[in-house]
Amino acid sequence: MFIGGFATFALVYCTQPLLPLLAAEFGVSAASASLSVSATTAGLALMLIPGSVLADRLGRQQLMKFALAIAAVLALATAFAPDFFSLLVLRALLGAVLAGLPAAAMAYIGEEVTPNAQARAMGLYIAGNALGGMSGRFVGALVTDWSSWRTALAVIGVFGLVSAVVFWRRLPASRHFVPRAATPARIFRDALAIYRDPGLPWLFLVAFLAMGAFVGLYNFLGFRLLEQPYALGQSAIGAIFLLYLVGTWASALSGRLAERQGRPRVLWLMVVVMGSGLALTLAQPLWLIIAGVGVFTFGFFAAHALASGWVGRRAGERRALASALYLSSYYLGASVIGSLAGTAWTAGHWGGLSALLGACVLATLGVGLYLRRLPT
Repeated sequence: MFIGGFATFALVYCTQPLLPLLAAEFGVSAASASLSVSATTAGLALMLIPGSVLADRLGRQQLMKFALAIAAVLALATAFAPDFFSLLVLRALLGAVLAGLPAAAMAYIGEEVTPNAQARAMGLYIAGNALGGMSGRFVGALVTDWSSWRTALAVIGVFGLVSAVVFWRRLPASRHFVPRAATPARIFRDALAIYRDPGLPWLFLVAFLAMGAFVGLYNFLGFRLLEQPYALGQSAIGAIFLLYLVGTWASALSGRLAERQGRPRVLWLMVVVMGSGLALTLAQPLWLIIAGVGVFTFGFFAAHALASGWVGRRAGERRALASALYLSSYYLGASVIGSLAGTAWTAGHWGGLSALLGACVLATLGVGLYLRRLPT
């Protein structure tokens, strides 16, 4: 599952450090270039609920295997896109197909891992997301500097194919999966029960706001650091994505903290950490900006690991649909707020962008404080 999470984020976010280059290559604006990320996350958001229905009907294991394999082939095809529109279409299809893996992953962990180890298992899966996102971005930037963005996307596609082979051969079979009828009536009843839960809709909002702020920050960090007085190269900007290692550690640590202190006590504190990191990025010295991005990354991945694991615990037998709704909110936030961040960047550069992201973090903090009132 660590490998599955690793490959998912590597394939989804490999174009993020290349946005300034894609804008120049195809003659599009910064906001338009960011669609190469937003189109993929939108495809994910739209297909997660159908993916959860298939996961309930056909099984978690097979769906995840096929999703990763087909997505890897599509990732390889993006290297040969003849124009920007074709690139966006392929990236959207990649997201739509890849949705099968995260749609089933949280339910698979909830069914196959003993309850007292689920927080740690989810932390490890999210750590794979963090490490994959870092690797896809860093390798993409490095190979682009060495060759071209097309070569970089081809390398990421081959990497995805290798991950799919390992995942296909090594993922343990589902032992506790019980098929559920995928009728519209059953889906409607389950969705109604999920949204009547006092905590689950608020956790979905946490996913939307936190992920939107996270993607918005990383989408336009490269644009800022390409400008004076920093004028960093593509490899140097890609190296900043090594901060995802902080996210890997944060995800694993948050699982241990949740077991000792409880998710309600830890979640809102991690959102405060996100806000502190965002405030640091307003400074001018490069080392303070990088430190701020690192602190922000730590808080985000810890909060995401806590919230996603909490959804699985609260949802019970409806965990597949609840996980899909959580992740739909998560990737929808990446698409909507990630795109709005382009407008904020154009209007006010980093100050305007920070104002938008700060509003998202404050709203997330309010939700986190509200969730403290829920019964354990």
